[in-house]
Amino acid sequence: MTVVSGVRVVAGDRVIDNGFVRIEGEHIAEVGEGGPATDGAVVVPGFVDIHVHGGGGATFTTGDADEARKAAAYHLGHGTTTMLASLVTSPPALMLAATRAFAPLVAEGVLAGIHFEGPYLSQARCGAQNPAFLRDPSLEELESLIGAGEGAVRLVTVAPELPGALEAIRLLVSRGVVAAIGHTDATYEETLAGVEAGATVGTHVFNGMRPPHHRQPGPVFALLGASGVVCEFVADGIHLHDGTLAFAASVTGPARAALITDAMAAAGMPDGTYELGGQSVDVAGGVARLTRDGAIAGSTLTMDKAFRRAVGAGLSLTAASRMASTTPAGAIGLGSDRGTLQAGARADLLVLDEELNVRRVMRAGAWVS
Repeated sequence: MTVVSGVRVVAGDRVIDNGFVRIEGEHIAEVGEGGPATDGAVVVPGFVDIHVHGGGGATFTTGDADEARKAAAYHLGHGTTTMLASLVTSPPALMLAATRAFAPLVAEGVLAGIHFEGPYLSQARCGAQNPAFLRDPSLEELESLIGAGEGAVRLVTVAPELPGALEAIRLLVSRGVVAAIGHTDATYEETLAGVEAGATVGTHVFNGMRPPHHRQPGPVFALLGASGVVCEFVADGIHLHDGTLAFAASVTGPARAALITDAMAAAGMPDGTYELGGQSVDVAGGVARLTRDGAIAGSTLTMDKAFRRAVGAGLSLTAASRMASTTPAGAIGLGSDRGTLQAGARADLLVLDEELNVRRVMRAGAWVS
């Protein structure tokens, strides 16, 4: 048994000032109040990142299992106790090989699943996705990937305006895979058609989308206003202005807002030249941009930085915690076990200092070195 006590505990919608968390085995046994506060430490649920391409110099995008382990370990050190491995638009053979390579890591628990960000995306809004490999949705390809993953494929991003996209969304939902809308030039109506077909996540909302206009609201307004959609936000001050983040979160509420990193291999590494989906990326001042056209190419963010940024933008501790943990866990079907501090949940928690820097990380009841 382990007891973390004398801390402020952020548990759901409340902050317990003199709180404790009692852990038995891999799970939380009790969360409560009692004992004097010690040194201002704050305990929050482990972060859940449902959109991340790599970090610490390693990438998920090549389908290399050793690289995936390194990237997962890097983000674990920054408090991400649950993550999806996000793959970018790639040739069919690479996507299939990566799925087979990562399925054992999902079974082992290193990863919570695989996220395909593409290849069924808009040419006009492809951002840092490789346009050479974009293609219209294929039900046959999706069936092949889902089958190869044996339960590992958890999230797929689709542009709903493409031919066959609505059928693809319906197929994904029928197979227990979460469908997301992103990298899209869709109209407001086309976006809502994707939601009606079953999409429940908006991929890094505002970014890689037709920009909102008061006469042509497009996907941003549609996703922010859709009651059943969780909207991802990259809280790095680059993808979104802090005022935009605060406004968007006020529209969705923390129950429909998920902080993500969209991090690439350069996270935690020096400025320089890196690779993403077969394309060269230049990182300067911690900002990643495609060499060929300067488009934003993911980020160098970690979830602890995103959490602090959200609080700095004016969000409460409870709201930021839900956005960094509870809501993304629920968005991918893990809400009863991850992203929360309550009895019966897996014991994933972080001890933060007064400035909300990560001091200690616990995953499945064990402290991470």
